[in-house]
Amino acid sequence: MRRSAFFLPTLKETPSEAQIASHRLMLRAGMVRQSAAGIYSWLPLGWKVLRRIEQIVREEQDAAGAQELLMPTIQSADIWRESGRYDAYGKEMLRIKDRHDREMLFGPTNEELITQLFRDNVRSYRDLPKILYHIQWKFRDEVRPRFGVMRGREFLMKDSYSFDMDYEGAKRSYDAMFTAYLKTFKRMGLTAIPMQADSGAIGGNLTHEFHVLAETGESGVFYDAAYDELAAKGEIDLEALNRLYAATDEKHVPGGPNVPPPERLREARGIEVGHIFYFGTKYSKAMNAQVQNKAGESVFPEMGSYGIGVSRLVGAIIEAYHDDRGIKWPEAVAPFKVGLVNLKTGDSLCDTICEDLYGKLGAAGIEVLYDDRDERAGVKFADMDLIGLPWQLVAGPKGLAQGMVELKSRATGEKHEMSVESALARLIG
Repeated sequence: MRRSAFFLPTLKETPSEAQIASHRLMLRAGMVRQSAAGIYSWLPLGWKVLRRIEQIVREEQDAAGAQELLMPTIQSADIWRESGRYDAYGKEMLRIKDRHDREMLFGPTNEELITQLFRDNVRSYRDLPKILYHIQWKFRDEVRPRFGVMRGREFLMKDSYSFDMDYEGAKRSYDAMFTAYLKTFKRMGLTAIPMQADSGAIGGNLTHEFHVLAETGESGVFYDAAYDELAAKGEIDLEALNRLYAATDEKHVPGGPNVPPPERLREARGIEVGHIFYFGTKYSKAMNAQVQNKAGESVFPEMGSYGIGVSRLVGAIIEAYHDDRGIKWPEAVAPFKVGLVNLKTGDSLCDTICEDLYGKLGAAGIEVLYDDRDERAGVKFADMDLIGLPWQLVAGPKGLAQGMVELKSRATGEKHEMSVESALARLIG
């Protein structure tokens, strides 16, 4: 993509409504624009990041044996009355009526709808286990939407739902999702700590929150240093993880049971990006979703649900990866891998070499944002640092006269002068 053609309305000044780093930088980097309180339009740069994150989530769900479908955003109030949650859910649910005066709602979650789908289409133990998921927009009417996409009213969420014949099967599904979540966040360059949690409006008695560590996190978290040791080794050991202490500041009791000694207790800030629940037959019983077991008896399947805040992850990653100049995207989620900077657009040598680099990188499958604008070098550098692409490839007349370009890592700030051929080889790898 050429910067001259790209819809990227960056801002020099921080909007007054932005209180945290991710909100400030998403607005300044031209990723989103607010259309109403807690509701955002995703502009091309932000949309590309969102799709990258969505695809990683999808790949790990598929690898764990979950199957993707798509449920609607609008649901009937009737199925929520079956579960008993329609009146209990509260004002966060957006309730509406269609032209026939039927009561509807904009779904904040999908336990009822997936249970209805299961009830109407599955009859036998032979069809279990199943884990079904979708990635869909949700709406919760937050009383005070704030912090940009971190606490908006409309948000993109991956929610999956498991159906099993007994507790042992349900626990296997739970553990499969637990492991998938750890792999998902690791691929994005994030350290995620699983913590025992409250089930809230979902219900259930086995549940974990996943908190990404970030200095600007919304919650205080306490955890055993062994988490860092496991993360450094790249290991995902559920038995070991379940033995380790981890709690948010709301649940942490200094000196309480299982709290590690001071030399092993770590304190940090965390952002919740995922939540998983086992709730047994809570919904299958309420909605009379039954299957026949091997003995021909009708039983209620054991269920669980598993959510990841896909749009929230965009903000969480920025909170974990930024500096005073802008965003520093991990390569796995970056909107482009390379920012190609032509320091003197209109100079025949600069234009020729940059066009050649742009073409060769694209042909190798490397996504490039080519800043071909007739702007000052300082403006181009500031914009590249702000949007945070992993690599900046800079070509100017002085360097090119010697056959050299500059390659800069946004993550470390390291700059290296090298030949055009070496730069291509380094980036194409």
